[in-house]
Amino acid sequence: MTQATDPSAASQPGDALEPAWRIPPGRGRELGIGIVGCGGIVAYGHLPAYRAAGLRVVAVTDVDPERARTVARDFGVPQVTANAAELVALDGVDIVDIAVPPWVQPEIVALAAAAGRHVLCQKPFALEFDVARRMVDTAEAAGVLLAVNQQMRWDAGIAASRDLVARGAIGRPSAAQIEVSVSTGWHLWPWLASAPRLEIMYHSIHYLDALRSVLGDPVWVTSVHGRYPEQAPVQGETRTTTLLEFADGLQALVAVNHYNLHGTPYGEFRFHGTEGALEGTLGLLYDYPDGRPDTLSLHRGGREVRSYTFDTRWIPDAFLGPMGDLMDAIPTGRQPVTSGRDNLGTLAVVMAAYRSAAERRSVRVDEILGGA
Repeated sequence: MTQATDPSAASQPGDALEPAWRIPPGRGRELGIGIVGCGGIVAYGHLPAYRAAGLRVVAVTDVDPERARTVARDFGVPQVTANAAELVALDGVDIVDIAVPPWVQPEIVALAAAAGRHVLCQKPFALEFDVARRMVDTAEAAGVLLAVNQQMRWDAGIAASRDLVARGAIGRPSAAQIEVSVSTGWHLWPWLASAPRLEIMYHSIHYLDALRSVLGDPVWVTSVHGRYPEQAPVQGETRTTTLLEFADGLQALVAVNHYNLHGTPYGEFRFHGTEGALEGTLGLLYDYPDGRPDTLSLHRGGREVRSYTFDTRWIPDAFLGPMGDLMDAIPTGRQPVTSGRDNLGTLAVVMAAYRSAAERRSVRVDEILGGA
């Protein structure tokens, strides 16, 4: 639960003592989920969150049958299928949760859409922007919903910040920063170690999407990428600095280093405004993979006037967000918060960052959205 540290200031204009940060129960929680892919993130993130919320996972499948059977046994999933085609054809599967590398997702989206199943993809949901756009078009043509598992939007500190900013707790937003310095063992995942595009595509995409959710869509992206001198066999960028510029002059910075081998790891975020500032930590990054809850405080005039503590973590708790939101969208007829159509905006920022780094210039996001 949240805790306010200065109740006497409750009457100040713009204050929001209890930001809405918990994942709402929503409708559609009785829908059946089939999971394609049983890797570590499914056992560590998806399934613990779904089980805690009482969601119905009715089937799993994986290219490694033994891994699928182990996950099914550990989480009480009643059916294991030989492949994705069998899973999407099962009676009782309403939503296909795709947890495979991005280059495999398009074919499974096509299978699910043809079978009339709604889809939750992982991020990034494609490695090329045009492929992602075709996936969205495929789902829309089939009349099914496609959402992307950008679960950081439901991370407690980010969700609370979004609510406080929307309520005017810091006035007009003027600047934002997300700064992360950690040690990440990319070499433990050979397919990630060999990826030519790494840090922004698979990690900072979370931060870029979170910033979009709080601040809206940027117009310009400027990004610089680097590598740690001794990071072999890891191929892609592992240090990035990305600046987002918005139409109203607002700027947001994302600075990430994955080779903090000797210092104290940290993950911090700040939202500054004309009337105050929010300062928080991303708890998962301090004791990864166990993590700790986020922290968040509201500041005015150089002093802290509110602090908030949370009893949930980014992983696994926030994984309920995209799935629960998709479940609510199905019976209500609305689009999911992280719909594929919306996530094209996040992917466009990612692609603009890579174009910026390659061409050493600032890139307008509409260069990507327009197919340039």
